Amino acid sequence: MSEAAEAGLRLDEFPLKTVGVINRIDWDLLGEGARRLRELGFAEGVEVEPLHRGFIGRDPLACRIGRMTIAIRRVQAAAIRVSPTPA
Repeated sequence: MSEAAEAGLRLDEFPLKTVGVINRIDWDLLGEGARRLRELGFAEGVEVEPLHRGFIGRDPLACRIGRMTIAIRRVQAAAIRVSPTPA
């Protein structure tokens, strides 16, 4: 498997209503928002499901983490790599 396939897709590109597993988070790209996302449960190995995108500029992106629905900015979602859950 190629390195790109192993890394997965960016969360902002991941198909809606599809459950995936977070492979990697580029915490350096997130800057001050990193702490908030960690507190909300974003971490490698966690399941995430993008639910819907906003209309203007496709911001924000609503995601399900566990039983919570969280809205994050598209630039934050771009720092998160996700792969589909194994069947």
